[in-house]
Amino acid sequence: MLFNDLIYSIMEARKKEDKKEKRRSTFAILFYINRTKIRKDGMCQLLCNISIDAESEQVGTKVSVNPSLWDSSAGRASGRSQNALQVNKSIDQLTERIKNHHKEIKDSLGFVTAELVKNALKGIAQKPLTLLKLFKEHNDEFEKRIGVDRKKEAHAQYVVTYNHLSAFIRKKYDAEDVTLRSLDLRFYEDFDLFLRTERGLQQKTVHQHLYTLKKMTKRAFNQGTLRRDPYMKQFPELPPLKSRHLKLEDLEKLMLCQFDRANLRRARDLFVFSTFTGLCHADLTRLSDEHIEQASDGSLWIHMKRQKTGIDFNVRLLEIPLQIMEKYRTEKKDKHIFHVYGRTYMGKLLKEIAQICGTGHISFHKARHNFGTHITLSQGVPIETVSRMMGHKNITTTQIYAKVTDKKVDEDMKRLRTRTASKSNKVALYEDESLRAAIRYPGERKKNKNVQPSNN
Repeated sequence: MLFNDLIYSIMEARKKEDKKEKRRSTFAILFYINRTKIRKDGMCQLLCNISIDAESEQVGTKVSVNPSLWDSSAGRASGRSQNALQVNKSIDQLTERIKNHHKEIKDSLGFVTAELVKNALKGIAQKPLTLLKLFKEHNDEFEKRIGVDRKKEAHAQYVVTYNHLSAFIRKKYDAEDVTLRSLDLRFYEDFDLFLRTERGLQQKTVHQHLYTLKKMTKRAFNQGTLRRDPYMKQFPELPPLKSRHLKLEDLEKLMLCQFDRANLRRARDLFVFSTFTGLCHADLTRLSDEHIEQASDGSLWIHMKRQKTGIDFNVRLLEIPLQIMEKYRTEKKDKHIFHVYGRTYMGKLLKEIAQICGTGHISFHKARHNFGTHITLSQGVPIETVSRMMGHKNITTTQIYAKVTDKKVDEDMKRLRTRTASKSNKVALYEDESLRAAIRYPGERKKNKNVQPSNN
């Protein structure tokens, strides 16, 4: 009995699935006229409704119909008049075109929608069906917007991801491109592995390329080329953010080091300027006279928007950055405060500076981290103030620097423990007459003869 019930349940479940499948694959074409919109010549426009899977699109035609000839139940014109023959011929031709587009789209994409069929009828170009063609379309559109609302550096990053994907597809599939409908979790994971092993990229860079791949599949979904986004629920792993500041002793070495070449001196000075102002490379390059303002107390401040986030920030110019500005004042050729080297050349010079000074690795962005740790938070500046000075959108970004200062406090306490544990600074614990614990140095214990040390 239980076995029969089980068989019956399975059969009912299959019937329900069959019904769902039938509902998903509906396709109908309906021709009609709107009798409420009769033109001056007494004719109506022939309209067509394409319905696919409970979604429909209306298509207008240039065919005129005499309302008196229209048979609503048949969806055709009745009779043998010239107008009836012309209307019915147009209906037959349009029906054939719709069915052909329906088949072609379904064969190429694996699915079809009423909107896709309508666009095909109107001659609207079909969007790319392969990954790299879609990516190239995106990059071409992005490039046209450079200088308007897009940055050249961002376009360069998309090109790098495109090149990685192209190399991966050639190696893995021995092909020039792959169809969008073939993208699955295996492709995503294999590309992740390729970036780590074949390209030797770190987690943060891998995250960036995978995130860009997600952008492309989302674009295909929004264009209607994909019925669903295969990577909608995939979230590339992002490593914990760390503050990359220089050790304080390395920063002191850098500031005191002497160089015999002007380009090294300039690179070091710009790095130190950013250390005391928190400016990133892009903002330092843009820094000009209009960004320097004098307060009522005579102090000079930097007032500008961060290029990355568009957030306003204000930073007071301390003595060292003012000295650096004065040093290069005679070299100014325009409104910009400094002539700033490009990122690549600046990175090369800082690498050479690190070798000469004997410090750890130096990148220009470390100057901004130096500002967040050594210049502000470690000196007791409130985290809310630091967040505003650095132009952070969210204070959680600034908290990355606060975690580092907590670590610094721990290191300072360890050094204090080492000093107090040494023989020269040894401390002793004793109980006074009121049995209260206190710390006294050995020298003080000898002077206080009224207090006896505990026997414990």
